[in-house]
Amino acid sequence: QVQLVESGGGLVQAGGSLRLSCAASGIIFSINVMGWYRQAPGKQRELVAAITSGGSTNYADSVKGRFTLSRDNARNTVYLQMNSLKPEDTAVYYCNANLLRTRWSKSADYWGQGTQVSVSS
Repeated sequence: QVQLVESGGGLVQAGGSLRLSCAASGIIFSINVMGWYRQAPGKQRELVAAITSGGSTNYADSVKGRFTLSRDNARNTVYLQMNSLKPEDTAVYYCNANLLRTRWSKSADYWGQGTQVSVSS
């Protein structure tokens, strides 16, 4: 089995910072892309940021310049540094990994359980 374990959510005032971590464990051959999605109440889940095994990143326009995603390939872990947080960043944040469990398997998506980020005004 593959598990994505998230940590770092919480409550912060507007303008503050939080750092989310997500570690993938289990039988993993390689991870193509890891990243974070978020879902606010009444809204669809949306991509926040993603990073490839080569280090290329993709950010939602709403977080560019405020959030930074980094990856430790040796630890199968990604870190999302969130600065200048706004109330509209409030959501449940989900870690995602697109990975291969063996050399011969097809890639598949795995999800973490979600961590709440709340930003007060």
